[in-house]
Amino acid sequence: MISLKLTRLIEQHSSGLTDELVRKLHSSSRTTGLRRVPAPELRNRIQEMLAQFHGWLLTKGAHQNMQEHYRALGRQHAIQHIALPDLCWAVVVIKEHLWDFVDQHAFHSAPTDLHAELELERFVNVFFDGMICYFVEGYEQFRDSMSVGIDRSADTTYQSVSISRRDAP
Repeated sequence: MISLKLTRLIEQHSSGLTDELVRKLHSSSRTTGLRRVPAPELRNRIQEMLAQFHGWLLTKGAHQNMQEHYRALGRQHAIQHIALPDLCWAVVVIKEHLWDFVDQHAFHSAPTDLHAELELERFVNVFFDGMICYFVEGYEQFRDSMSVGIDRSADTTYQSVSISRRDAP
């Protein structure tokens, strides 16, 4: 069972974690595209993600709507012209930062604490790896919908040019 100490620790420090992550994501060379997202908006997204992560941990992965939520965020990032690698690296940065935080603040006094940390590690990996996949799915859905619009536009233009050439003397 995941230690409630660890989940509460993350929840209690979510504001400080969020501020640190906003600074990290806005300054990292791997996430330069996220500089287009205003700090307050990025802060809200990170706080929301930490709250969802907390809920997901407490329900042992049974948290609903995670898939569609992160697909929608993937589409939103595509609309904001944030490169897909920047988005994936952002998730990696968040995951690593969370691990560093847990490592600094966790209690290693009993074997059960170590077991709880290992279980938390497994859940962190499943949650954030899934997040990357859902971001990519949403991002690609948006790109596919845009390319269909471009293809239709190109077909219409081609048809117009073809018709006007046939009508020309």
